[in-house]
Amino acid sequence: MSSSTNPGSTRYAAPDTLAIGVDVGGTKVAAGVVDERGRILGSVRRPTPGHEPRLVADTIAEVVGELRARHAVGPATPIGIGAAGWLDRDGARVMFAPNLAGWRDEPLRDIISARLGRPVVVDNDANTMAWAEYRFGAGRGCAELCCVTVGTGIGSGLVLDGKVRHGAFGVGAEYGHMQVVPAGLPCGCGSQGCWEQYASGRALVRYAREIAGTSPEAGRRLLALADGGDLARLTGPDVTAAAREGDPAAVKCFEEVGHWLGQGLASLASVLDPARFVIGGGVSDAGELLLGPARAQFRAALAGRGHRPEAEIVLAELGPDAGFVGAADLARAGTVGRA
Repeated sequence: MSSSTNPGSTRYAAPDTLAIGVDVGGTKVAAGVVDERGRILGSVRRPTPGHEPRLVADTIAEVVGELRARHAVGPATPIGIGAAGWLDRDGARVMFAPNLAGWRDEPLRDIISARLGRPVVVDNDANTMAWAEYRFGAGRGCAELCCVTVGTGIGSGLVLDGKVRHGAFGVGAEYGHMQVVPAGLPCGCGSQGCWEQYASGRALVRYAREIAGTSPEAGRRLLALADGGDLARLTGPDVTAAAREGDPAAVKCFEEVGHWLGQGLASLASVLDPARFVIGGGVSDAGELLLGPARAQFRAALAGRGHRPEAEIVLAELGPDAGFVGAADLARAGTVGRA
């Protein structure tokens, strides 16, 4: 499936097979019209207007209205939302969002429903990504699937027996906040030593800044890529670019992140025993620079290695559109897909 916008393809899908999906993150709101085969018929993006839920609801209403007008989508078309936060069991309230300061016990579903004038389905954004990969991407045909998004933090979703698994209280599969280093680095969730502090985009940049800050000669390429030579402006894409060039310092940063990623996946394998790990998120754009070290550490840390089958570790296929593709498909399915 192509993730590119294709407005002209609308005429090939019957209106009652379409759904609108919206992916709400800390920096952008992305939305698209999606058919029953996971094809994107059109998409729009807006910056996230701060972290106030009601402002976010206004932006969602704007993008949904634009998609409805552009693609002749009726008012009864299902609408699904993927939101970056911990939702309750019914998908009604965002109880806590570690990276969105304004989202604490917010009735996000009702706010958005009132703004749009119709019911919506809301789920965690990593869950909607996992569902999209399960239905249309790298998880096709896999009955036990664990998705991990390596971005600013770590998002994750679990699909078992054709359902997204949420746990007893709705906040299951938050693997990014499992502790990997006792009394380690503080995390936005309020704990310390969480996995996302060592195997995320934020960690990648921290490693790069540490190298360039303590050894400018070793980090000269990283310094050159930083805007104005200011390490505070060094970004994850800068580190990825340097690593693709073969810069030893940048490659070392990916080895560090990959090591911790593989370590965490090995722990998850002991608990969940999935057939496949699908790795997405912005850091995964580096491909084998990340997955190579992750697979190596996964094999080294896997309990019972050599005496058990090993889960595959593969790259996600749907890219940054997976969140709204999955949200649209979950909305089309109604309550199917939630467990």
